Amino acid sequence: MGLLLAAGAGRRMGTPKGLLRDPDGTPWVARSARALLDGGCDRVLVVTGASAAEVAALAAAPGVRTVEAPDWAEGMGASLRAGLAALSADDGPAAAVVGLVDTPGVTAEVVARLVAVAGAHGPATLARAAFDGAAGHPVVLGREHWDGVRATAAGDAGARGYLRGRTDVLLVECGDVGHGDDVDTPRDAAGTTA
Repeated sequence: MGLLLAAGAGRRMGTPKGLLRDPDGTPWVARSARALLDGGCDRVLVVTGASAAEVAALAAAPGVRTVEAPDWAEGMGASLRAGLAALSADDGPAAAVVGLVDTPGVTAEVVARLVAVAGAHGPATLARAAFDGAAGHPVVLGREHWDGVRATAAGDAGARGYLRGRTDVLLVECGDVGHGDDVDTPRDAAGTTA
């Protein structure tokens, strides 16, 4: 299962990142959801917040559904909590590959490596994509960890507090098939290609 966080207002960008498009017109949220699906996630849940209806419309595709984080303005932690709460209501997913809408260098090949790790470790999985040895996104959270992540996710930290200092987080090197740079400002976006 893919979980795509796309709720933020994009204050430094000047607009919600879920509304942004690549130079060819592809919405970032659609591109990111497609990478999760093409990488092996059977379904994708997109968490919306700022401009929720517009972001949901851009994300609409087979295998993709949306949920709005009511307290999205609090930060990424609120989006992650809302997404995991929605997934917890489903019986099926053993793990979630958690991606961010503002990481255009995350390819389907990156996701596929993480999906393979999740398949091998199931509900106990904790894994992160690494790019040239540096931990980044996406992150895989096995179902056994969802309650713990939800209890600690706050502000813009997401799962960082839960993962910090743990020795059971697998780093999955992906620097040869993508990059984990996030796009926070118009200047960042000007130098980015999908």
